[in-house]
Amino acid sequence: MNLRSVTASRRHLVGSALLALAAMLSTTMSQANDVYPSKTIRIVVGFAPGGGADIVARQIGAQLSKQLGQSVIVENRPGATGTIAATNVSQSSADGYSLMLASQSTMVIAPSMYSRLPFDPIKDFKPVTQLVSMPLVMVVHPSVPAGSVKDVIALARVGKLASYASSGPGGPQHIAGELFNTMSGIKLTHVPYKGESAALTDVIAGTVPVMFANVPVVAPFIKSGKLKAIAVSSQNRAPGLPNVPTVAESGLKNFEVSTWYGLFAPANTPVAVVQKLSDEVTIALKQPELRAKFAEQGLAILGTSPAQFGKFMTAEVPKWAGVVKSANIQAE
Repeated sequence: MNLRSVTASRRHLVGSALLALAAMLSTTMSQANDVYPSKTIRIVVGFAPGGGADIVARQIGAQLSKQLGQSVIVENRPGATGTIAATNVSQSSADGYSLMLASQSTMVIAPSMYSRLPFDPIKDFKPVTQLVSMPLVMVVHPSVPAGSVKDVIALARVGKLASYASSGPGGPQHIAGELFNTMSGIKLTHVPYKGESAALTDVIAGTVPVMFANVPVVAPFIKSGKLKAIAVSSQNRAPGLPNVPTVAESGLKNFEVSTWYGLFAPANTPVAVVQKLSDEVTIALKQPELRAKFAEQGLAILGTSPAQFGKFMTAEVPKWAGVVKSANIQAE
């Protein structure tokens, strides 16, 4: 056998070996994608247990666990408008086992409130799906002699209402409160709490008289008479509170603040894994039991695709930057 034949033979062997290796790697990667998930998935929430984000995370997590055959746990990391949780997830392994359920507070408003953040909501995350949206409802302690938005404004102007509670700086409750101040020409002092449940506890106790709260969290207290509903923050009345007018129809035209919750993964999470998660959430949101729970809580089901959610996020950041500036909303 001459040298040329030996060289050709070696090239053939090397080429065959490389092809075989590529095939093995492809098969291995395919199998890895096929078996996802193979262990517990954690959904990190940037707010305390009992709040709107926590409730939605636990309900969607329970349904996903049934579908995927793996545990889905909710991990609460409250503080700093959810940015502590976002930082944790952005720095986690991008393998689909660390996710974040977040609202506009963290992903849209916080970047305009804080001069520096350890994460970029657009660059450091992949949107999976926008799950649900809901209005807020203005509630007052039963001792407050107000039955309408006009009554609340009148009491504030004569000094009989001085403050409002929120789940923390930059949350939808804070945004709604400051917009209400701006549009009505009054000045209720913001009293921030570490979570919606803590804020509601003090409103129910009468420590702070007023609050904008997420409908699913506050609805039981309205029904039990522990709080009075004044108006909802959406443009249309909430299905779960049909007799409660909107702030807009009560005199503050164009007033609108809603809460939305979405699922996010670290930026380098494989596209196939993100799509798998999105598909599973779509299936979950079609389940009658979960739909009934969300409807009872006043949640509008969205279930958008990763592409749709990404486009939405890109538009929301500059939109709310203007609101934060005009209402002078700051991290406290």
